[in-house]
Amino acid sequence: MENKLQTAINFASDNVAGVSPAILEAIAACNAGAATPYGGDEYTARVERQFCELFERDVSVFLVPTGTAANSLCLSVMSPPWGTIFCHPGSHINNDECGAPEFYTNGAKLIAIDGPAAKIDAEKLASASKLKRGDVHATQPHAVSITQATEIGSVYTLEEISTISKVCKESSMRLHMDGARFANALVSLDCTPAEMTWKAGVDALSFGATKNGVLGAEAIILFDQNLAAEMGYRRKRAGHLFSKMRFLSAQMDAYLQDELWLKNAQHANTMAQRLANGLRQISCIELIGNTQSNIIFCRLPKTMTTALLSEGYVFLHDRWEAGVARFVTSFSSTAAEVDQLLASMTCIHTQQKKEFA
Repeated sequence: MENKLQTAINFASDNVAGVSPAILEAIAACNAGAATPYGGDEYTARVERQFCELFERDVSVFLVPTGTAANSLCLSVMSPPWGTIFCHPGSHINNDECGAPEFYTNGAKLIAIDGPAAKIDAEKLASASKLKRGDVHATQPHAVSITQATEIGSVYTLEEISTISKVCKESSMRLHMDGARFANALVSLDCTPAEMTWKAGVDALSFGATKNGVLGAEAIILFDQNLAAEMGYRRKRAGHLFSKMRFLSAQMDAYLQDELWLKNAQHANTMAQRLANGLRQISCIELIGNTQSNIIFCRLPKTMTTALLSEGYVFLHDRWEAGVARFVTSFSSTAAEVDQLLASMTCIHTQQKKEFA
């Protein structure tokens, strides 16, 4: 086995992948001629119709360039500055958005509700939502945000979403879904977009696309139409109303055409399952949790991690706890890359067993 890969194989994130060719072609095609700015173009109108068809009802659609913007703007219309937004401790809004949700809500407080597999425990949520209600000295419950698929790759079942939604309704809170990996979760559950969102009680969705083959476009989908008017002003005030909106819309249009978004997600999930199956065959590696989407967490011996890094593999490790590594597959991951990683791991394990024999 060579000591160094000629080209680094990167499993650090699905964000390391490039762009689906069909989306690049759509961006180039929409460049010709003039188009009404600020979303008045034919591409944006078509995307709005596509989302209504996709979710089997009228929805309000607001395109933005990043997931952080989508999440934060959603929450800004769901909670006042004195509100509480419940989320999981490991959620992206709690750990990886640099205070953007608090900034865009003008000070709403994020309160973490733990639960197994990076999913909010509905019973704990119900208890927390009753504390200090009506107390002028405390922030008041207004919203809940769940991540689908979660930051560790687990997936809320439809029943779990409905149960959390019931808690929200009983406490007059709205439910937001951070769908950065929405497509990965959807193909994992083998359900419809409607079933995983508004039919289960979701009021607003951050529909992710960038992690799944888009250059840079996300969609805010509002099922609660009462939020739409305010969202328009908040998007503009936040600096996320693109003047040349057609370039965001053309990406999303191509993403939704011919089920590209589902095909990309299915491939990423399949590559993750291939990797997980191979890891189970290497005795020194311990998988953490079930592989339900395109993210794998596992425990690696330090010597294994060091050897893989020295060979040129790229992945995150020791960020969550010592010895824990994360591997993420994408729409562009190949079976050859997965198999090469597994072959390297097997070779390293065999060599190290001989050294310590």
